[in-house]
Amino acid sequence: MSTVAAENRVAGASTVAAVDIGGTKIAAALVDQAGTVRDRIRVDTPSGATAILCVVAELVAGLCERAPEPVAAVGVGAPGVIDSEAGVVRSATGTMPGWAGAPVRDELTGRLGLPVAVANDVRTAALGAVLDPRLHGLTQVLHVSVGTGVGGALIRHGRLLTGPHAVTGEIGHLLVPGYGALACGCGRHDHLEAVAAGPAIAAAYARATSQPVRPLTEVAARMRAGDADAEMVIRSAAQLLGRALAGLVAAVDVDAVTLGGGVVHGIEPFADMVAAALHAEALPPLRTLPVLVPQTGPDTPLLGAARLARTLEGVRP
Repeated sequence: MSTVAAENRVAGASTVAAVDIGGTKIAAALVDQAGTVRDRIRVDTPSGATAILCVVAELVAGLCERAPEPVAAVGVGAPGVIDSEAGVVRSATGTMPGWAGAPVRDELTGRLGLPVAVANDVRTAALGAVLDPRLHGLTQVLHVSVGTGVGGALIRHGRLLTGPHAVTGEIGHLLVPGYGALACGCGRHDHLEAVAAGPAIAAAYARATSQPVRPLTEVAARMRAGDADAEMVIRSAAQLLGRALAGLVAAVDVDAVTLGGGVVHGIEPFADMVAAALHAEALPPLRTLPVLVPQTGPDTPLLGAARLARTLEGVRP
């Protein structure tokens, strides 16, 4: 595997491999110098760090074999608190059992023979989100992802802010008391992720209807069909997220908020619901703050991972 990838790399090559590791799926693709995403692959996320990294290596090796030109490097967005300098997962929640401590960079470099850059998946997606032309020239942007979890990232002058402990943007652990002490994936309670993430919305629908937990896609379909309980739990999650973001943007002050993730892309009105709640709760100067879904769409995390790969030495920017 490593021989294939290494032989398909030359110094100064312009094509990179981009990988987005999520709690439920892994996506990978080739991205050329013009920012065109090619040869997308998507598979379910297996359990455990060893299995995940093996699947990622196999996906990238397959992309390298089919690449029309040499592949220069690999950019990886991964869940958890990521030490990008060491390429290691420093901590992870219970949504990814066995993921904490994973040596992502060294393991993939060893398997593929390619240089690898790794960062938190939401922070990586933020690098893709700010490619939206509507965000060009802005000083500071908050990117929020709502999917299996809730995460965020701050981009300032086009650069990702990480902070001394690599946790800038961990908004899923903002406290939201008063919702029945719902458990968060981190093991604590009363956190935003426990009430606004996709699994939390599905669980809320199950509680509201006294039915087994159903996939969020089914809950969304029921809302579209007029199910009042489905609309109630989705709207409640969006409003709670919007109100929390109103407080956050008052604290950090941004030019715009971008929204992404499986919940945002899978439930069309969700972004508008979040924006309405944010504007209703915000301080007066922030009541017209742009809240946007990036035009890069579901490819946003892959475009960000490609940008991350291009930060490596010897890769064309």
